[in-house]
Amino acid sequence: MTRLPDPSPSALPEPVRDFLTALPPDPMVRMLSHSAGTVRPFVELARAQFTALDLPARSRELVILAVAARTGSTFVGAQHEPMADAAGVEEHVRRLVREGVFDGPGLAGADRALLRFTDEVLSGPSVPDDVFEAARRHLSDRELVEVLQVIGYYWTFGRISTVLDVPVTRVYGDEPILE
Repeated sequence: MTRLPDPSPSALPEPVRDFLTALPPDPMVRMLSHSAGTVRPFVELARAQFTALDLPARSRELVILAVAARTGSTFVGAQHEPMADAAGVEEHVRRLVREGVFDGPGLAGADRALLRFTDEVLSGPSVPDDVFEAARRHLSDRELVEVLQVIGYYWTFGRISTVLDVPVTRVYGDEPILE
């Protein structure tokens, strides 16, 4: 049970209602619609992260799974496990990330650098030089900034799901599956 009830569609501005009716039904989107002024940009930012980044999908999904693990967001994990699999993140790597292992012998150098960078960003306000330089060896300047944006987006998404107890769903097509 969510901590906030779904907002009444009649209480939402008409442009927001129209926007929401064009989306698949999803408890997270309904929860986000409490902030009528930001729900559309938030959803559009998610779309941009899947259509406009130079960051490879595999790297994006590794970052998202790490954020899900660090924020304790089962919602984000459930959404992105199948996406990570489809993007080529091997099961043993997904398992390590779920367990919070971001610097282990089971990780390739590029994955380790990306995950350590993500972990440091989530841990504090700055990143040690050695971690930054390791990430920079594998990522362009643009990709580094994109990683930071993905981390920030999914940290917010994760916190909305955990603080407001949004039920876990996985969206594979047009129908979300409640678990």
